[in-house]
Amino acid sequence: MSEVSVMSKVKAFLDRNVEQFISRKFLAWLTATGLCLSSVVTSEDWVAVTLAYIGTQALVDAAVKWKHGHKS
Repeated sequence: MSEVSVMSKVKAFLDRNVEQFISRKFLAWLTATGLCLSSVVTSEDWVAVTLAYIGTQALVDAAVKWKHGHKS
């Protein structure tokens, strides 16, 4: 099996299953964190990404509670 074939199969697997493993917003936050640690992204940009992640996640959580009610 060629390296290109293996990589395309890995990419296809990740594309199909990334939502099950991790949310896209969290993946964006992890990417920004990695870029900040490697000094590609400034700390101000990282804060902006973090605030966007927290804000959008809070909206999603509120919408789920509103639609489905509070579950204990």
